[in-house]
Order: sequence, then C-alpha cells, then structure tokens
Amino acid sequence: MTAARPVAGRRAIEVLLRTELENAPDRRLVLVDAVWDPEEKDSEFTVAVGSGRRRVVVSDQHSPLGVADAWHRHLAGGTAPDDSVLVVTGTVPPNQLGLDLRAHAVHRHPLPVDRAEIVTQLFGATDLDPRMLGEHWLLDALLQAEPLDGWPRVGAVLTRDRAVRALIAARLGLGDPASDTLDLDADTLFAWTRTPAGPALYATLPKDEQRGLETWLSRAVGPAAPTLLTLASEGRGNDALPLGVLASAALRSPSAEAAGFALGTLFGQALASFDTLRPFADAATGVLTRWIAQAEGTGSPSAPARSRVLAVLERADRLAADARLTDLVRDDRLLPSGYLGRLRTLAACLGGHGAGAPALAESALHRLTAHQLAALHGESTETARTAVRLMRWLATESAPPATVGQAVQDHLSSSGWADLAIGVLTEGDASRDASVGEAYRRLIGAARERRAALDARFAELLASWSETACQQANGGALLIEDVLAKAAAPFAQGGGRPLVLVLDGMSADIAVRIAGELDRRAWTEIVPGAGKGVLPHRQAAVSMLPSVTRVSRASLLCGRPSEGGQAAERTGFTAFWRKRHRGAHLFHKGGYEGPPGHRLAPEVVQALASDDVVGVVVNTIDDALADGREGTTGSWGLADIGKLPDLLNAARDYGRPVVLVSDHGHLIDRTERGHQPADVPGVRGARWRTGEPGDGEVLLAGPRVLTDGRRIVAAWRDDLRYTSRQAGYHGGASLAEVTVPVLTLVPAGGSVPSGWTLLPPESTEPPWWNTTESDWAKAQAVPGTAAEPAEQAPTAPPRQPPAVSTAATGALTLGDRTVRSAPYRTQREFVRLAPGDKAVAAALDALLAAGGKLSPGAVAAAAQAATGKSQRNPERFATMLERLLNIDGYPVLQLVESGRTVQLDRALLQQQFPEGTA
Repeated sequence: MTAARPVAGRRAIEVLLRTELENAPDRRLVLVDAVWDPEEKDSEFTVAVGSGRRRVVVSDQHSPLGVADAWHRHLAGGTAPDDSVLVVTGTVPPNQLGLDLRAHAVHRHPLPVDRAEIVTQLFGATDLDPRMLGEHWLLDALLQAEPLDGWPRVGAVLTRDRAVRALIAARLGLGDPASDTLDLDADTLFAWTRTPAGPALYATLPKDEQRGLETWLSRAVGPAAPTLLTLASEGRGNDALPLGVLASAALRSPSAEAAGFALGTLFGQALASFDTLRPFADAATGVLTRWIAQAEGTGSPSAPARSRVLAVLERADRLAADARLTDLVRDDRLLPSGYLGRLRTLAACLGGHGAGAPALAESALHRLTAHQLAALHGESTETARTAVRLMRWLATESAPPATVGQAVQDHLSSSGWADLAIGVLTEGDASRDASVGEAYRRLIGAARERRAALDARFAELLASWSETACQQANGGALLIEDVLAKAAAPFAQGGGRPLVLVLDGMSADIAVRIAGELDRRAWTEIVPGAGKGVLPHRQAAVSMLPSVTRVSRASLLCGRPSEGGQAAERTGFTAFWRKRHRGAHLFHKGGYEGPPGHRLAPEVVQALASDDVVGVVVNTIDDALADGREGTTGSWGLADIGKLPDLLNAARDYGRPVVLVSDHGHLIDRTERGHQPADVPGVRGARWRTGEPGDGEVLLAGPRVLTDGRRIVAAWRDDLRYTSRQAGYHGGASLAEVTVPVLTLVPAGGSVPSGWTLLPPESTEPPWWNTTESDWAKAQAVPGTAAEPAEQAPTAPPRQPPAVSTAATGALTLGDRTVRSAPYRTQREFVRLAPGDKAVAAALDALLAAGGKLSPGAVAAAAQAATGKSQRNPERFATMLERLLNIDGYPVLQLVESGRTVQLDRALLQQQFPEGTA
C-alpha cells in the first residue's frame, strides 16, 4: 500500500523554490513529490529568488498525460523573455514520467517536501527539536498556519514547546505567536472557552491536529484539558466552565452516584470516564474561586468581574435544572442556588422562639457567609447579617432606664443601632425572594414592638422630668442648649477653632452610621473622660420640646432655651461666642454651597481659614423627609448628605476640630399605604398638638416646652401622625425624635482638650452588633456586662466586662508577666520616654483578649482605663509599644492596614519574653 503523499501549500513551495532555483536559475519546471493543498486559494504567485522575483504557476496533476500537457501549455503560454516556473504536484510516480520531461525539471526528478526542513527555515532556526521529526500533524499545521508576517525568529534551535505554543496562538487565538512565552494554565484555557471564536476555531481543525494539541495541553495544563477540548470540538466550549462547576457540586452531594448518571447525559462524549470528571471539576472550581477572589480584590466587587462569575454560575444552575440535578446540589457552596438556599434557611430561623433560636440563626448565618458568593452578593449578605444582629438585640434583657439622660444614652448606644438595622431590613433583600422578604417583615414587626415598649417607658420619664428640668437642674441629662458650652467650648480654649456642623434631623441611627464611615486615619473621635476604669462613650443630648427645628435648633445655637428662625439663630450664635471673647460665623442652607467651579462658598472657606468659630447648618435630612425623598439604603451615610464630605475635608485641611450634632431626630414612616392621620383637635405639627392625650400620646409640660403655654401633647407611638403622609416625621416624644447625637472629632494628631479622651471604634458598637452568638451569650452571663442592670449615673455608658487583673484573680496576667520579664526590663532601658508598665500590660491584655487585633484608639483607651492617664496620640503610643516589644526586629507587635490596626503575635510575644509565660 502506497503511503499518503504529504500536502504542500504555498508557503512550503516558496521555501522549496527559494532554495532550489537559486542554484538552477535557468530551470522552469519543478516536480514536487506532494499534493497541492486544496484549501489554498492562489495557484499563481511570485517568489523571491536571489535578488529578483519569479512568477510561479502550480498545477496539481494525477496522470502522466496530465503532467506532460501542463508542461506544454506552460511553454506555449509564455512570452519571451519568460522565466516563469511551473510547479507540478500530484500523485504520479516518478517512474511513469518520461525522460524528456524529467530532463527539464530541477534535479530531473520530483523533489521531496521536507516539512521539517521547511519549518526550521520558517522559524529562522538552524536545527529542529528531534521530537518533531515524527510529528507530521505538527509540521503540517505549522506550514498551514503561518501568519501573514511569518513565524517569529527563535534562534538556533526550534523546540517542540516553542513550536506548539506558536501554533496554539495562531490557530486558537491563545497568546501572541511572536511571544517567547505563553502562560498556559487552567484559567487561561477556561477563559478561552468563553471567547466568541475560540472553541469554534478548535472545532474546525483536522482531527489529528486536535489530538496532538489535546495531548500537549494535557501535559501543560493538566488532566482537565481533554474534557474541555472535547466540549470545544462539539461546539459546547462555552458550557465547559459551568459544566465543571456543576460536576463539582454533584460529586460533593450526598447522592453523588445518582448525580453521576445525570452528569453523563450532560457531558455526552466529553466524559471519557468518571476518572476524568474529578480533575475537570476541580480545575473548574479552582478557576471560579480565583475569579471570585479577583472580583473581590478591590474590597467591593468589580461589576465586570462579578458579571463574569455570575454568568458562569447561573448557567450552571440552569444546566442543573435541565438535568433535574437541582435537589442534589441545593446546598452547594458555589452555586447561586446554594446561596439562595442558605439564605432561605437563615430566614426560616429568624422567626424562632426559645433559648435555641439565636443559636440556630447564628449557625445559619455562619453557613451563609461561608458560601463562596457571600461577598459577591455583599448587599444581601450584609442584610442577612443585620437581621441576625436584630435578633440578638431582641434576645437581650436589660434593665429599663431610670432617667431621661440614661434613656437617650442607651438609645445612642444600643436601640439606635436597632433602628439602623430596621432601616436596612425595611429596604428588603436584593434577591427579591418572597420567603426571605416575609421573614424580614416579621422580624421588623417584632423589633418595632420592642421599640414601642421602650418609647412608652421613655414617654413616661420625659413627662415627669420635663415638669422641672432646666439648665440649672438637668437631672443628669445633657440638654441641647448646653451642647455648645459642654461639647464645643472646650475646643475653643487656647485659641482653638471648632467647626459646629448641625445636621438638621440627624437621628441616632444616622449618627452611628456616619461615625462608622469616617476615615480613622483622618479623624479621631474624642469624648469627655469618664473616669478611671470606665470606658468612654458618645454624648447624647435631649432636644427641646416639641422636638422641632424652630425651638430645638434655636436653643442649640443660642446656648439657651430659644425659639426662632435663622435670624434668631445667627444672633444667638454670635452672642454665645462673644461672651467667650470669640468671633463667630453661622451659615445656613444656601449660604455654604459654592458657585460653579467651587465646592464650597468662598465666604465659608474664608471663615474656615480665619481664627473665628464657624457653624454650618445642613438641612439635607430634614428637607428630604419632608419632601418624601428618604435614603435608598434605609439610612443616611456620608455620601448621602450634601456637602458634608466637603465640609469635613475643609475642616481637616484647616486643622479644625468638629462638633457634629443634630437639633432633633426623626421617625421614618413605615406604616402600610393607606394609613390615615389621626383625627384629633389642636394639631400643631405632624407629631404634636394641643388638648388631652390619648392612646400613643403623652402630655408634656414645664420649662422645656417652649410653645402653646408650655403645655403640649406629643405622640410617642411610631405609627401615629396628625398630618398628610411624608417620608418621616419629628416633633413627637419618641426616643428617635428626642435623642440628639453629639459627635466630637479632631483631625488625626490634633490636640485633645484637657479632661477629654479618645473613643475607640470598638467601644461604640453594642455587644450584640458585631460578635458571634456564642461570644455574645457568654458576655450576657458575665457580671458587669451590658446585660446587667445599670446602677451608675444616667449619662454613663453600658458597662463592659472588666479586664482581668491581679487584684481580681490573684494571678498575674500575661501582660503583667511580660513587663516584669528580664528581656523587657532590658529593652525598656533603651526606649526613651517609654509608657509605664501598667499601661503596657493593660494594652497587651486588651489585645490578647481581642484575639490580637485592635485599633490604635482601643489600645490607647485600654491603657488609659488602667492608669487614668490620657493617651492623646494613639498612633504614637502604638509606635512606642513596637519599640518596646520588637526585640531584634521580630514583629511581636506592628501597625498594619495602613496604621488602622495594631496586631499582636502572641506566640512571638511568648518567645521573646519567655519569663512572661511562666
């Protein structure tokens, strides 16, 4: 049986003629022992020979008579002088050609097409990898696939890997043929399957070339390549990654054997055996895991990267549904259906009752956050986390407040956070799943019931307290008219220049969110010192009554009980600071917004640059509530309040401390559509009136009531209003309306007034907000925690678990033992102005109790609580700890995350200070 003739294309003929005609310039006939490539479109072309070019005509013949006829026609068709060359290809054996014909041919016999030699020349090499000599599929493919600008020059030897990589780039569009390297891995190959043309190009290749590339890619990429390429050859390359993910989910399911039959149907011929399925599935999930990590790389998922991942996974879910695999892969930790299933499980736990209900919800939340799509579905995951937080709050048991001051402080410290959670849940889940939405609705209802009980208790306290409360007898509460004197005036001492920012309508839930969004590298929150052994806390004031702008904001800015509009506020603000020998400027709505090209009005910038005290009133929140434009995320953040970021940035640039305060809070209308206002007499506002109190109302009278003969009726129930529907309301007697948050900030590294202290971010969150259920439950059982009935002053914060101390336990803490060790004592001698041992020990113990990570402010606060000495620069304190503990450069303690976190390595601490472990 005669061996099949090689196939020669234009490029092979060009290389052959360039070599042979240079030594036979007078010859016009070339016999080639090959057949002409039928895919070549041009059989006439020119080829460079020496310093000139010659015309070439290719004729493919399969009989001796046809060869002779082609030669005679070529001679007859030429014109003198004619040096055109006839190249005859075909299947005629040499011994059947006449001697007279062969006499005209170069070398007088058919020339063999040495594919290896031609390929070597095409790459500009002098030698060829010996392994390629027997791989005709590779040599033929390289001849056929040569780019228009030729193969790249490779040097002395053309290696097999270099040749295959160049071929893959030219044939499949993977990489650049001219590149010396091509990073081929599973990620690259799976991404190629999702390109518009990649798999289609592979499907058109000859079968022997497909097999050759499959063998090579199996070694280069791994055992997943054959299955992937088979899918590509069948036109199903775009489903390769979804099928791999689905296979992984099925193989992990409890009924993997049953799932295998369905997978066989999905994969078809691509599934050579189940032995190949596992590596293919592993490779696919590995690729998706890396894609997910890339999508999460910037902290918030990138839209294109997120879409790429979800497109694959949603297709995998559809394939599962088509193959009736949905029930078998329902709990998968990668498929979207698995995420939704876990979310539904959590939702089912939210309505549980009894001691075990919170634990079930915590377990469900843990499983939800463990799903690989938890971050990509970040909004939904955070909403679910917030739901569990609210469930923890509902499970807490705390003593009712005894005074108005304690009530507003508790609201800012805890129930205001519950309001924040209710706002988030009210927006609903991003998945729009009906069962999840219904679970959130029921949870909101339970939380509102508890809030109503708190508001009812507060209304009783407020009614009794307001009968006699005044600046001279405040009953332990911070009054709104005293905020300037107690929160702003300390910053003005010694030439200080505070900026008083009044966010009209800012309630506790908005305040805690804004504070949480502040850049801690730019701002440090400080508060008045609470005394040794007591952790600091934010200040909460009580609004004027009714809790409306005209009386409450005027009283705030005048520093005394007042009623009036902007003119009265400007006069009162100037007079207050004039008594303290300071100039002052107050800007209202429209007065601080800059003209085109300016972020702030030039007058505001000029005032901030001066030595005067500056006040700015921002009405964004109050105006939006009245106009029905409540925030879209259930609460307000920095970016939602017009010009607030610009004002804060300007204050920081000019080195000004900031007092961020409200004049009153507000309630969001969460009643059903169609809910009508109460039909009552004496309506004066949305939430207050004259007359006698009814259900959900309270009578308020006394010095702090500045309207209607110092006697009004105010609503405390959140679903009660007297006017047409708006987005939100104020003027009533609920905690959310009467509590006035006060945030006091200094630029990072700025001076702290005497008697004031740092407020660590960790101490601002209630115990139930960011903790696990088990840790939270343990905290409830520890004497001295927030769950214990409070016995301190009305404005004191919720008490924290006491730090372990020598006096309490009779044993030294690890921090105590460290500072008493010989290595530490030696190191301390070389550190100038080192903090005291008690401060260092307390800081170490606080870090150890927190798992090794705290903010610099929290570390400094722990030291201050133990010593009573203010640590005004937490970053400097952390740096001093580094010098004391990092002996010989070992990172026992270091500042990480751009200085936002202090990290302690317990193991290194014990190694470097071994005497401290005894």
